[in-house]
Amino acid sequence: MIFDLFQARAEAVSAEVHRAPDRAAALAFINEFLRAEDLAPAPGSWAIWAPGPLADALDQRALAANLPGLSFQVTRDLAAQAKVGISQAQWGLANTGSIVADSTQVEQRLVATLPWIHLAILPTNAILPDLPALLARIDPTTALYTTIVTGPSRTADIERVLTIGVHGPERLVIVCVDDMGEVG
Repeated sequence: MIFDLFQARAEAVSAEVHRAPDRAAALAFINEFLRAEDLAPAPGSWAIWAPGPLADALDQRALAANLPGLSFQVTRDLAAQAKVGISQAQWGLANTGSIVADSTQVEQRLVATLPWIHLAILPTNAILPDLPALLARIDPTTALYTTIVTGPSRTADIERVLTIGVHGPERLVIVCVDDMGEVG
């Protein structure tokens, strides 16, 4: 039930939500997604994947060899010219459809804000009901830079003309994984 609320609220603000039963299914989805986005080793066509529990557990060389244009090296220049940025969020908020990430490491911020598409991996069991539940779990001594993202970037001018993707990604794709298994 909490996933259903999260999905409904996230999709109401133009996020795309997908659910995978386990890591293998999530990786299969990501692989298909990147192929559908015509991933290539050229500016504007590559993807970068930030360090995190799932990314660190992968055979990164094999995955990058299978998907030319995918890199696990994150720099400001690569992120600014990437089509897709992939990161792992720590929590979701069901009442707003938001993802929450410990973005203390700069690589997390780069892949979540500079590419046109942000693909966020979220453990389904980390979806919390609301902000008070999140605040009870965050350790401010270790999570020095926490981001809460609700849908793709959007802004409107004084005439209420909405523009998507001006101050960040124009697409937010969330992959909820039911069984993350051992990833760390």
